[in-house]
Amino acid sequence: MDMEKTEHKQLTVTIAGRPYPLKIKTADEPVLRKIVKEVNEKINRFRLAYPKRDMQDCIAMATLAYAVDLHKARQNATVTTTKTVNSIPSNNPEVEKKIAQLDELLDNLL
Repeated sequence: MDMEKTEHKQLTVTIAGRPYPLKIKTADEPVLRKIVKEVNEKINRFRLAYPKRDMQDCIAMATLAYAVDLHKARQNATVTTTKTVNSIPSNNPEVEKKIAQLDELLDNLL
């Protein structure tokens, strides 16, 4: 079997003024650059809002903001998935059992 080869590249990104060398998939570069830009913008917003705080505090607050956003997104995804699964009519007990198992696995992962 021919497995498609994924190209990688070295990239150095700068976050909060510090360089971080990364090895990434070439295809991931545009999204990674966008995320780095957003992270730096969020850190800078905290620096402007809290000028007496040091950089580490701003990085921590930006990280917490992203963690809250991620948590909310996961909760919304779970609610949406549960609503979708619960709205699928099924008269097959085996299908219902499998769906319940998948739902439980998702709950455990989140």
